[in-house]
Amino acid sequence: MECGRQKFVIVSKVYELYDLFYLTGTPVNIQLRYSLKLTDDSPTYYRDCQVPQCHYETLQIHVNTTGLYVLWSKSNINAYGYIYKNDFNPLKPSENLLLSHDGPKQSSCVIGDQCNFYLKGIGLTLDDILRNELQPNIVLNNQSFSIKFSAGLTIIMFIAGLINSILSFITFQHKDSQQVGCGMYLLTSSMTSLLAISMFIIKFWFVVLTHINVSTSLSVLRGGCAYIEPILKLFLYLDGWLNACVAVERAILIFKGVKFDKKKSKSIARRTILILPFCIFGTLIHELVYRQLFVYETGLDKIDMNKTNEDTNNRYVSCITHYSPSIQDYNTAILFFHLVGPFIVNLFSALFIIFGGAHQRSMARTNQNFKEHVKEQFCEHKQLIISPIVLLVLSIPRLIISLLPGCAKTSENLWLYLGPYFISFTPSMLIFLIFVFPSELYMKAFKQSFNRIRRCTPS
Repeated sequence: MECGRQKFVIVSKVYELYDLFYLTGTPVNIQLRYSLKLTDDSPTYYRDCQVPQCHYETLQIHVNTTGLYVLWSKSNINAYGYIYKNDFNPLKPSENLLLSHDGPKQSSCVIGDQCNFYLKGIGLTLDDILRNELQPNIVLNNQSFSIKFSAGLTIIMFIAGLINSILSFITFQHKDSQQVGCGMYLLTSSMTSLLAISMFIIKFWFVVLTHINVSTSLSVLRGGCAYIEPILKLFLYLDGWLNACVAVERAILIFKGVKFDKKKSKSIARRTILILPFCIFGTLIHELVYRQLFVYETGLDKIDMNKTNEDTNNRYVSCITHYSPSIQDYNTAILFFHLVGPFIVNLFSALFIIFGGAHQRSMARTNQNFKEHVKEQFCEHKQLIISPIVLLVLSIPRLIISLLPGCAKTSENLWLYLGPYFISFTPSMLIFLIFVFPSELYMKAFKQSFNRIRRCTPS
């Protein structure tokens, strides 16, 4: 046993505990004897299904000298001993567990106990990332630096997303920007991106505040568990597919050339904008069915009469998705479809614009070869290639997080998980930079709309 503070937990009815200490190699004539008694008023936790409410007692051991120590108990019934580092949490019996004489250490993938448990599958949520970092019943100012920094970062991201959406809306509400369906898609995207970043900040603060305030009503927790994440995904996926629609229409414009029907384009855009949210929501309906609140409680600690019920009646609450293997496969396929699908559509549309446009130009202007036309097209439309690649790179972290084991020990490398989670929401803040800034037409429309607003605003 190394120097430090350990906590020894014994589970039984009546027992005596004997500690015989040895330094490595040479026995030391030091023997300590503790006599303790468990009663019906002792605190309880769930050890197994045969004894669903097991009484326990904790003993804190300060180890000043590194060496070999032997601990055993003498009791008239079976006693179970566990050694923990720092603290024993009756809500999480496997947390901080160092040694156990009665079996292997419980996997960190399990929430709860043998009688009431949930085995985590793939998919790391914001709850999983922040749960061990948040301290219950502690105000935000006294939380860890990581939590306070994350809170500030979410506010900055929301402000950036709000500015992006306002500038984009100013651009695409201009009549010159809505001559074809592209402008209508991007106008809608400017609104859905704001909704996505708004749901992101709602999600973050819901997780933080409900973990800090452990007395939050279960009905509020159930509502947040059931609806916040699916709605957030709806807006994120809708944003991606609207960007893909823009790329497809641009490719059709190159393919049809002068035969391109602007009225038909706007009509198709209106119907697509109306139908697309329902199609995406249909692929996410299983989350509403399988999302549920997992609640796990321990009994009151009646020994310390100075404690209040809020201090002693421990409650563990987690939002879980309990999928069957077939539904899990479907969920993974849907995840790939919504995150990778828009990228593939964007990339192939961009390649078609470059090579299709080069082919049309090579037929009209024979003084240049096809390779030269491709080079010209790439220089002219390079943002169409760069944009989907940027969007994909920024979406990859969310894909990775969604496929990580839910029992990953995020507290050991918090920002290794939290950083990519934040990065995955940046595409919703970049519409203006990706679509408006590189386009002369859209920048012209933005400047005209902005100047009109300035003239209408009283000085």
